[in-house]
Amino acid sequence: MDQLNFTGKHKTVLIGFMILGLVCMGLTFAFDDELHTRFWSNYLHNSVFFTGIAFISVFVLAAFITALAGWHVIFKRVWEAYAQFLLVGLGLMLLVIIGIWGHFHHLYHWADKEAVAADPILSGKSSFLNPVWYTLGTILILGTWAFFAWKLRQLSLDEDKNGTADFDHHRRMRIWAAAFLPIAGFTSAAMVWQWVMSVDAHWYSTLFAWYTTASWFLSAVSLTILTLVFLKSQGYLEKVTFDHLHDLGKYMFAFSIFWTYLWFSQYMLIWYGNVGEETVYYRHRLDHYPVLFYGNLLLNFVAPFFILMRNDNKRKYGTLVFTSVIVFFGHWWDFFQMIKPGVRITAMEALAHHASGHGEHAEHATEAAHHAVDFAMGFSIPGLLEIGTMLGFLALFLYFVLNRMSKVPFTAKNDPYWEETTHHVVEIHDVEQVLGHH
Repeated sequence: MDQLNFTGKHKTVLIGFMILGLVCMGLTFAFDDELHTRFWSNYLHNSVFFTGIAFISVFVLAAFITALAGWHVIFKRVWEAYAQFLLVGLGLMLLVIIGIWGHFHHLYHWADKEAVAADPILSGKSSFLNPVWYTLGTILILGTWAFFAWKLRQLSLDEDKNGTADFDHHRRMRIWAAAFLPIAGFTSAAMVWQWVMSVDAHWYSTLFAWYTTASWFLSAVSLTILTLVFLKSQGYLEKVTFDHLHDLGKYMFAFSIFWTYLWFSQYMLIWYGNVGEETVYYRHRLDHYPVLFYGNLLLNFVAPFFILMRNDNKRKYGTLVFTSVIVFFGHWWDFFQMIKPGVRITAMEALAHHASGHGEHAEHATEAAHHAVDFAMGFSIPGLLEIGTMLGFLALFLYFVLNRMSKVPFTAKNDPYWEETTHHVVEIHDVEQVLGHH
């Protein structure tokens, strides 16, 4: 079967999970504080996470096209469909923007004019951290990403219909792909700073964009493995072999180490520099969110490293699926710990100021807000409502992706690398057998 039949059964299951997500969001909103901090932070968390998976998918496609890679062509329709979710991501982020302008949430400290006027650090960053730039940056940059995702997919589909044995169509794809890479590199950093890093508006890190992008990439690779295994179980993509999955497993293994390198580099340099404006980020998480902090390393480094270190584990469906679930959840957890502690402080300050008024009492309220960080479900660790919300967003993502995949054939028959991808082989040498010959 060369074209996905997105059946009613699959649609029903995914719609069921979307309803679960809506119910969890409704319950979160109903039993939240007066600023609905948990609801809005859950919404921002999942919107950024799944939009980032769509972004990194088109980025990786552009990188592989530019590098003349061929091994991935057999499942490139999956990444092309992932990338199309950027339009949905734009819609999701527009609600955050409306919330900023309407003062419906307190996700960002810099969105409060009074706080900016009274805080020299926020005032100094206000030329970048402000509602106008957040709005324009999100709309223009996400719109640009979505345009390139659409363009590369259209060129790929046109190649199927009108392509020939020469590289004429592929050259056009390479031009668009090469143009996208520097645009994506610079603009993604700006958006990561706006969407995620500015939650802790006093803090900054020059490594943060690299770190976040690596997390998005691992999320996308793990979800790709799960998608491919599902499609193969339904009788599709028969020519996707253990060799393709092996390479995806190698990416998951290697980039888990790379992510850890970035994690350690960011932590070590900030610890060594001992600058208060930088150390506050880690000090707060170590003191008040140790489960989030250390759980991040266990899920995203220790587990994938020790499971995938064995070469043959990258060629076992069960092991790959198990590890992919851990890595996917682990990097969702990673974004949780990036966003939740900072949002909680901002909201607690807003609540404290609202309760005590301004002036001297407000200063004491702000100080108290920084220390009043007792255990709270949905902030200290993800609760059932967070898990349910994530499953709802995941179902929305998969519904959109599977619907897009069902419109086109899997086979990219006129791609010049089709023969290469269908005969892709990863050389595996049994160590004991090799040693035995000597």
